[in-house]
Amino acid sequence: MRFDAFEVALEIIRAIRTLMDQVARHDRDLADQVRRAVSSIASNVSEGTKRAGRDRAHSFRVAAGSANEVRAGVLVAEAFGYVTREAIAAALDLIDRELAMLWRINNPRQ
Repeated sequence: MRFDAFEVALEIIRAIRTLMDQVARHDRDLADQVRRAVSSIASNVSEGTKRAGRDRAHSFRVAAGSANEVRAGVLVAEAFGYVTREAIAAALDLIDRELAMLWRINNPRQ
């Protein structure tokens, strides 16, 4: 079964893979932090699909926190001049999409 939030998490990884290679040339720690956080998005979304109740919501909240961390890391890399704003635009759009999906999962319409 396909789960859109997981598929978008994989798209984010693909979008930042090359960017993090560029960042690592300047700041290996920042690149590693972003790589761990982006892996956490996919891992927690996947885990959340097999959980129930509060465990499920917790997994999706952790994934959202990791998505925010990736967003921050990408913006920090841009602020330091390691990558351009144009280079990160697609990744930021995907992160926003992921965050919207995770918010909707945790805040279903009543």
